[in-house]
Amino acid sequence: MEHLQAYRAAGGGKHRANKQFGTSVLTRRLLIAAAVLFAAGIANSESKAQAGPFASLAGSWSGAGTVTLDDGSTERIRCRARYAPIGPTMEMSLTCASDAYKFNLGANVKAEGSAIAGSWSEASRNISGSLQGRGAGGNYELVASTAGFNANISLKTSGNKQNVTMRADSQFRGANISLSR
Repeated sequence: MEHLQAYRAAGGGKHRANKQFGTSVLTRRLLIAAAVLFAAGIANSESKAQAGPFASLAGSWSGAGTVTLDDGSTERIRCRARYAPIGPTMEMSLTCASDAYKFNLGANVKAEGSAIAGSWSEASRNISGSLQGRGAGGNYELVASTAGFNANISLKTSGNKQNVTMRADSQFRGANISLSR
């Protein structure tokens, strides 16, 4: 009992746990709480941005495949793809290269139900055109068109694996590409 009285006397007659928080401690706790709420809000808004018909494609993918040229020859290619969906729209890029061949395809598309429409461009040949097609859930069938060029594009996604098949009616005959995240 004597040690309790000595303890209280040393603490100004009050037990340390009964002291009021100082304003700096209270301010620090409020700032931490605000930071946690802000971080939670950002995480929630990012997940909402990823919601939509293209959400399963989001991110970077890489892999390999083959490209078939107009003379029937084929070449092995390495590829990188990036998909950036925001709600019903998506920006996409696909770059593939071999020792002698390269293409850099970019596209912006929008989904309305299962219908997809947008535009595409191929930077190394300086051509562009329109995209039309259908699909959902990571599986799409599209037609890329411009004056003198049409290509059918099939994109099939299952988990972290994706197959891209392109068939064209020009110098570039087609490509078969397997990608993964």
